[in-house]
Amino acid sequence: MQDKSTSNTMPRLGLTQGDFNGISYEIMLKTFSDARVFESFNPVLYGQSKVFSYYKKNFGMESPNYSLTRDARQAWDKKFNIINIVENELKIEPGQPSEVSAEMSVLSMKRAFDDLQNGYIDGLVLAPDSPVIAKSNLAYLLSHFADADPVRVLVNDTMRIALATGDMPLAEALPHIDIRFLVGKLTTLSDALKKDFGLNAPKIAVMGVNPHSGSHPVGDDEKVVKAIGDAQHKGIYAFGPFSGTQLFVSGLWTKYDAVLAMYYDQAVLPLKMTALGGCAAYWAGLPMVVAEPLQGPCFDLANQNKVQPDSYRKAAFLAVDVFNHRKEQ
Repeated sequence: MQDKSTSNTMPRLGLTQGDFNGISYEIMLKTFSDARVFESFNPVLYGQSKVFSYYKKNFGMESPNYSLTRDARQAWDKKFNIINIVENELKIEPGQPSEVSAEMSVLSMKRAFDDLQNGYIDGLVLAPDSPVIAKSNLAYLLSHFADADPVRVLVNDTMRIALATGDMPLAEALPHIDIRFLVGKLTTLSDALKKDFGLNAPKIAVMGVNPHSGSHPVGDDEKVVKAIGDAQHKGIYAFGPFSGTQLFVSGLWTKYDAVLAMYYDQAVLPLKMTALGGCAAYWAGLPMVVAEPLQGPCFDLANQNKVQPDSYRKAAFLAVDVFNHRKEQ
């Protein structure tokens, strides 16, 4: 086995397994069946080799082969590495989320995150999970960064859209939107565009809350206007507020390096409508690189060899790009 410092090698990415009764192993198998991926980073899956072999056999795939390791620091270069998080047999029920698959998803997350904190891996790529477990795993991760003000940034090949609030009902999102809150998000996003994407003076388009917010800012949009002004006084190039029609129908968004959306649906629709190579997300403002595909567990498609890995591949390379930009600082 190798025992190398991550600072002298390609990035070593830890992969959570998500819900193994969904599509997570399928998209991993398809992503890493292309040997060119191993030229950019070394993957380490915190999962089960028997589950990996089960799906590989079911899909009739010859590659990728895997190498077992007990320690991420001894992961093999240019190979798909697996750390078995348990040794016992697991019941695999494709298409049916179970207590066992949920338990293993949580354990995978904890094992991977421990190694991330210890510096054994350079970044983390999350696999699709059921909404409840995904929310729980995310809360576990973010609980370790109480002093941070993270922003979830959604990306495709051409667009970056950050979320001021999380994946929650609009009625729950609106109370969060105030001046200080938005200035914090704009600060995190501007810093991330410099640090994580190498942009010197990034310009941010800020969306409003209401229709026609750019022409007639009222109510919550008055807070957005004030937050933009305060951010500009801090040297942040923030502009708006804009409505979705103003930004996306006319193509105005292309004049900016990123967009700050107020809530989830406001961001996801234009992102997915302009995506050609998958959609992914990462957490700006965290000291560690954490990325994920914008893709659910798709239990209805599990084990049918029908799912494309574009979003998962996008997440992995997003993590690599962010890591490499940070390394250059």
